[in-house]
Amino acid sequence: MSTSTKIALDAMGGDSALASTVAGAIEALEKFPDIELILVGDQPRIEKELAHLGASPDPKRFSIHQASQVVEMADSATDALRKKKDSSISRAVDLLAAGGADALVSAGHTGAFVAAAKVKLRMLPGIDRPGIATVMPTETNLFLLIDAGANVDSEPKHLLQFGIMGAVYSREVLGCHNPRVGLMSIGSEAGKGNELTREAYKELAQAKINFIGNVEGHDLFNKPVDVVVCDGFVGNVILKTSESLAGAIFSWLKRELKKDLVRQAGAMLAKEAFYTIRRRTNTEEYGGMPLLGVNGICIKAHGNSTPKAIKNAIRVAREAVTQKVNPLIVRAIAQHEPFVPEAISDGKRAT
Repeated sequence: MSTSTKIALDAMGGDSALASTVAGAIEALEKFPDIELILVGDQPRIEKELAHLGASPDPKRFSIHQASQVVEMADSATDALRKKKDSSISRAVDLLAAGGADALVSAGHTGAFVAAAKVKLRMLPGIDRPGIATVMPTETNLFLLIDAGANVDSEPKHLLQFGIMGAVYSREVLGCHNPRVGLMSIGSEAGKGNELTREAYKELAQAKINFIGNVEGHDLFNKPVDVVVCDGFVGNVILKTSESLAGAIFSWLKRELKKDLVRQAGAMLAKEAFYTIRRRTNTEEYGGMPLLGVNGICIKAHGNSTPKAIKNAIRVAREAVTQKVNPLIVRAIAQHEPFVPEAISDGKRAT
């Protein structure tokens, strides 16, 4: 008999909480009949937002878990973890750690999210640091960028682990049969890049993954691979620059196409093509970014997530649970024991 996937949602996280998180939760319940949601946050405020939306979700599939504090964007990750133990992020992670949820989703403070997950869930066997993986579109496919911001400073072994985890996620969730893994650098030759990328290249080249070597910035969208490995500083710059550029290009097009009647007529004829490209580059469609490497399914949504983005972040969490991503990561890491001596094939809890 099938069972529901239980997902904890940080209702207080994000620029538009509670409006986006509660509305997105309702949309997800309607879209995915096999999930249960636990909204973590200030219960009176959540109930007020539900009343505003005129929503009465099925109590068998919906509940609220009280949390009295909210992590603000100005808070440091350390302070959030130590001083705001009753925050919605912290309590959502507690639920996951205790087995009260199968996954969690948050659009809140990234640093607090990563810190709480690392401390309370611990790492998967053989993984030293988690990596945020984000899906990015190209003309022909989707690729996974890891790390997109969980770690500012990384070592070569961390990039090796990102490559292994990214390959598993690409294969199991994105459906790539034999994911091609590339290392972000400033040249295609093995000796190009800084000390980090040169050493990481050596380790990735020995790994039991389909490593194709270095990729450069102009390769990302013209000659895409399936997984792009980098440290979190570089990855976050790539992610935010790409999102900003996509938005700017559409703004420029919109302004230019309105300049005269001829252009407006042409725009009407090409409307469907513009909509298709807009959908492919819209971050709302991809929802959330998995924090790979921690001992639990954790999905980070954008801080400016709309209800649609929250709904899709919940979808990503559901898929990660269904595809049993973490046990597969543990198994893949265990195959690299010569490079990762502490790797073991069965952790205490790899869910």
